[in-house]
Amino acid sequence: MTKRKKIIIGIIVVVVLGAIAYANMRINRDTSVGVTAEKIEKRNLESIVTASGKIRAKQTVNISAETTGKVVTLTVAEGEIVTRGQLLLEIDPRNLETQVQNREASLAVQRSQLEGAHKQIENTKVALQQARDTLARLEELNKQGLIPKEQYERALNDVTMRETDLKVREQDLITQAARIKQEETNLDTARYDLHKVRIVSPMDGLVTRRNIEVGETAVVGTMNNAGTVLLTIADMSVMETEIEVDETDVVDVYVGQPARITIDAIPSKEFTGRVTEVGNSPIQAPGAPTTQRATNFSVIITLDGEVPTVRPGFTCTAVVTTATRQQVMAAPIQAMTMRELVVDAEGNLVKPEASAEGAARGRPRRPATGPATLPPGHERKEFEGVFVARDGRAVFVPIKLGITGERYHEVLEGLKEGDEVITGPFASVRNLRDGDAVRVTGTGSMTGPESTGGRVEVR
Repeated sequence: MTKRKKIIIGIIVVVVLGAIAYANMRINRDTSVGVTAEKIEKRNLESIVTASGKIRAKQTVNISAETTGKVVTLTVAEGEIVTRGQLLLEIDPRNLETQVQNREASLAVQRSQLEGAHKQIENTKVALQQARDTLARLEELNKQGLIPKEQYERALNDVTMRETDLKVREQDLITQAARIKQEETNLDTARYDLHKVRIVSPMDGLVTRRNIEVGETAVVGTMNNAGTVLLTIADMSVMETEIEVDETDVVDVYVGQPARITIDAIPSKEFTGRVTEVGNSPIQAPGAPTTQRATNFSVIITLDGEVPTVRPGFTCTAVVTTATRQQVMAAPIQAMTMRELVVDAEGNLVKPEASAEGAARGRPRRPATGPATLPPGHERKEFEGVFVARDGRAVFVPIKLGITGERYHEVLEGLKEGDEVITGPFASVRNLRDGDAVRVTGTGSMTGPESTGGRVEVR
């Protein structure tokens, strides 16, 4: 054998051996998917609804003018504390004082006329009695035929006229008394209107707004024209916030639920409160088309105790605790996924049988698509669940959920303590199939408000 042939044979042997080695590497290559996982354990869960709003006083009074006129006295400034009954401002009373004087004079005239009516009645009664006495004397003479009949009839008519005149005078007296009552009412109204020029505080509180100055004219509101809001007084002893909650969250919010409030202007302190009112109708945003407007509902939260240095209008964020669970099984939210599975007529899951090729690749045989390929009574349904790492395989486990915390779901059925659920990477969780080979490369443990024990804290 020549040297050249030996070289060629050696090259062939090397190539063959390399090909064999490469084939072995391809056959033995690890095809498993690297994932992160977290062990299931019991935790304290807290379901919350977070929304923003504005701080305001529970009781706020807008003070408007009840009579039109120029402001002549103003005794308070914005930010000043006032007490119930304290004088706030006074409107020029001259026009109303003139009206009161006119009403008093008119009432005096009517009372004088009433006195005249009483005297006229007395005179009428005297005249009536005289006519009756005359009729009585003439009646005897008439029976004896001593006087003409016409004289007797005139006396009789005179009595009738005097009686009618008395009734008219008595009716005039009733009318005059009614006029006096009307004038007294008008005088009371004028005096009440005069009283309106002095505006006093209806309660103890803080002047949060002053919209008037001395010399300006206060205007009374009408049906089509709002009146001048002169002052706004708020009772700062009880504060509340109105937040806007989305329609998907408001169904879980009820009166009495606890809440934590953080005021943007006081970020270092957290305040507590409770839900005191939940709106039944959505908030109507003026001018916004219905089709482009998010559906939010108003929720009122009353803060516990007094809030120092707070002012109405401060922006805040409220966290309402809608449900709590102590030491329950919890699965990470990021581990949740949806899969389509086959169920039989009784609703039991039907696991697909693994083929030889699928087992070699670490995947079960995927069932054929289309309803026609399913046995009678079988159908496909979507299930929510997690992948559990078991013996190097990803096993999809449907689960039943309870409340949802900030990072964890409460697990009612499907998992047990110690199960290792796959939490990431996201692309891997999305593309995993039941039975895929996996290897756990790290833990996906999460820290946050859902703790394994003790007090739950949300920051």
